[in-house]
Amino acid sequence: MKSYFRQVSNGLIAALFIFTLAACSKNSITGRNQLALLPESELRSMAATEYQQFLSQNKVVSASGNKDAEMVRRVGTRLVSAINKYYSTKGLSNELDGYKWEYNLVQSDDVNAWAMPGGKIVVYTGLLPVTQNEAALAVVLGHEITHALAHHGNERMSQQMVAQGIGVVGGVLTSGNQQVSNIFNNVYGPGAQVGVLLPNSRKQELEADRYGLIFTAMAGYNPREAIPLWERMKQMSAGNRPPEFLSTHPAEETRIEKLQQLMPEALKYYKPMGK
Repeated sequence: MKSYFRQVSNGLIAALFIFTLAACSKNSITGRNQLALLPESELRSMAATEYQQFLSQNKVVSASGNKDAEMVRRVGTRLVSAINKYYSTKGLSNELDGYKWEYNLVQSDDVNAWAMPGGKIVVYTGLLPVTQNEAALAVVLGHEITHALAHHGNERMSQQMVAQGIGVVGGVLTSGNQQVSNIFNNVYGPGAQVGVLLPNSRKQELEADRYGLIFTAMAGYNPREAIPLWERMKQMSAGNRPPEFLSTHPAEETRIEKLQQLMPEALKYYKPMGK
């Protein structure tokens, strides 16, 4: 009997492994194979709902007459224009179908910004004293937007579904599946997962840094501002962050080193505004 159950268990594991491989797809921009169990259209729909709920529960700073909110909109618009150009030169314009970009500044002391699938972007007012200038804000938003463009959320959700043994049979109705909804909230929530998912999430962070710098440069902002930005982040977090192996983000020293390595590539795309 034990042998029978062992065979069944091994069979299920093998089937799950085969299914996982079949669900992998190559990202058109990064070129990396990713696990993607969920249709992006479903994630964009969920994101739009969550985004509107978030805005309704927080104080949105009006872009009319507020220079900071106007700056957020301006940076977002320039970045999206650069992204459209980048995708067009790669023959991938259709990859942006379904994106409905929104950029909002929200009143909060938190040092944060994020982008959801479909281009739903929020900047917290607490971030602006750290970015200090428009180019540094572009670095942050370019990074966050890349997470959405590179389908990192789908990858994270898919990894958690596999880790929790959630199967996909005949497609998953994400809007009606509470388990998947919980995973969505977990991936896009403030908490961080500790475990086997972290190496991939750190890889995602470095991908977001690379293409975020490129989009920043193409938008006419100096990508070199990324270095002093993360030096300021390092000063802020001195003694207040967990060890790198427990974090989904690379340590500031690691990030600054990688940014310096990526800078020559980004500078190839840099043309200052007005030139």
